[in-house]
Amino acid sequence: MGFLGFCLAGLGFMLIGAWEAVSLSVPSTSLTKKALPSCFTHLLAALLSFFAIVNSSISAIDSSHSSDHIGVPHQLQLIAVASLFLLYSLTGIVAAKFTHLLPLPSQILDLLALFGFGQEFLLFYLQRKDPDGLENRYYGLLLVPIAVCFASTTLAIKSPKSPYPRLGRAVGLVLQGTWLLQMGFSFYTNLITHGCSLREKSRGNYTVRCRGHANAHRSMAIATLQFNCHLAFLVILVVGVYWAFGSGDRESNSREYASYKPISEELRQFEGRGQFTLDSDDEDQIVVTENGTKEKVVIPVEGTNGFGPH
Repeated sequence: MGFLGFCLAGLGFMLIGAWEAVSLSVPSTSLTKKALPSCFTHLLAALLSFFAIVNSSISAIDSSHSSDHIGVPHQLQLIAVASLFLLYSLTGIVAAKFTHLLPLPSQILDLLALFGFGQEFLLFYLQRKDPDGLENRYYGLLLVPIAVCFASTTLAIKSPKSPYPRLGRAVGLVLQGTWLLQMGFSFYTNLITHGCSLREKSRGNYTVRCRGHANAHRSMAIATLQFNCHLAFLVILVVGVYWAFGSGDRESNSREYASYKPISEELRQFEGRGQFTLDSDDEDQIVVTENGTKEKVVIPVEGTNGFGPH
């Protein structure tokens, strides 16, 4: 892929994941959604997939000219995965713009994305051109965000109205993008661990070899530490964004609650008062006195605190 390829792929995944997460948090009436189309995520995915197809095609041609028999089939696998994501993106764009022509439920698009993440997982899981290469450690750690995207998409198919599976997929896409950036910097710059170097047989076939058994173990441990740092950074970022969006809701709720008058102030007015009776025509009784006159007698009604019968 090259340094530029890793950087563009990483930034693309990060932008898609960040936009999908923000679109789930910001209300639909916001200015952001009014300024950008509803299929903005699919547009970004289509551009990223098209770039991956072009880059892999160039790498395959370069591998064929250099008589590299491993680089060509590997690039064809990348083209197959990118083509599936391109199909997902174009289908989402057509479904969003021409709903009357292609009325597709969201589960169909999620199913296409599920197949794409499944193929991507198998691609990096089975990619072992050099069993002793350090890049295999980075590919193995890349399987974690891909698995998160796969599981979240599966849950999105089962619960299409729930925002949490899509939020989990957005987090997985961002982590996948940051790790691709790390791979580009680790493979093609001086940030790689001491004692290891990149060896390219062709543009699409490379390996990172380390001198000695100790350097190999140290480089794999550093890769794991780097991945843990990426994961910790993402957790802090998600918590910070959640706090930023939730603070506005807490302020609006506090202002709303402040307008209510406590009912305890009204209840204090009735404290210390005795029982009282309710006069009703149903409880009136006519009594004949000794003088022969008739008088109306009111029968008090017993109650708890004077509000009703026991």
